[in-house]
Amino acid sequence: MSILITKDTTFIIQGITGREAVNMSRECLDYGSKIVGGVTPGRGGRDIYGIPVYDTVREIAARTRVDGSVVAVPPAFTRDAVFEALDAGVKIVVIVTERIPRYEVAQMVELAQLRGARIIGPNCLGILSPGEAKMGGLGGRAVDARKAFTKGPIGVMSRSGGMTTEMCNTLTAAGLGQSTAVSIGGDAVIGSTYADLMPLYEADQETKAIVIYCEPGGRMEAELANYVVEKKSRLPIVAFMAGRFMDEMPGMRFGHAGTIVEGKADTTADKIARLQKAGISVAERIEDIPGLVKQRLGMAA
Repeated sequence: MSILITKDTTFIIQGITGREAVNMSRECLDYGSKIVGGVTPGRGGRDIYGIPVYDTVREIAARTRVDGSVVAVPPAFTRDAVFEALDAGVKIVVIVTERIPRYEVAQMVELAQLRGARIIGPNCLGILSPGEAKMGGLGGRAVDARKAFTKGPIGVMSRSGGMTTEMCNTLTAAGLGQSTAVSIGGDAVIGSTYADLMPLYEADQETKAIVIYCEPGGRMEAELANYVVEKKSRLPIVAFMAGRFMDEMPGMRFGHAGTIVEGKADTTADKIARLQKAGISVAERIEDIPGLVKQRLGMAA
């Protein structure tokens, strides 16, 4: 199975007439995703690759079922767009926009929790359930996504959008398909952390292991380690920690807003120690991940 999205998931794209959103629309359609509409205020009545464009989310929701939304609008308008989607009853919102103020992200996440909805991102590439659907830009063109992502038992979560695809491609090359891959976002405040998504993978009996891509900064890895210990997770986890060099090079920029190291607990060394103490295997190199996964699952190398 998969988590979050399936071939039956219907979604819209807010900001669909923007250049990147137009390309994303084509990629998702080619993959087989069900996009039921797009929103750009003032441009209702147009269409993008046959997808009808409306002025508001409510117009679409009044006509058809809308399970999710991909928000691809400028940062100054993202909060309003997300609020509009949540007010219309949308339950899963993927925010690809970056450079959104933290306090605005916190407001969006709080409203989503009150409405029983889930936010993925911001500053992410979205979700891809191999052979089912993709929601966002993860994997790029459909032809490339089908090569890198294959159906299987490994759940994947990553703070880096590009590395989500790289890890899945590495797993695929080793004969390890994926249940669902989630680019959770590279900002300091995001809608769904590793620990937030773990219960969904736990509930999916076809998911047998988890692979995660970690970075310096933030407390998400510590939260995951605590979750694994406290909940006695059934899923073996293999992690890769990027940016180990940052511990020895203070002031080095990593590229994501969430990689700001504010204390010892944010360093890669401390995170690796916490993960390993929780029983999570940490790979030295990306190419080591498949072997560790097979080892944890008791499979032949």
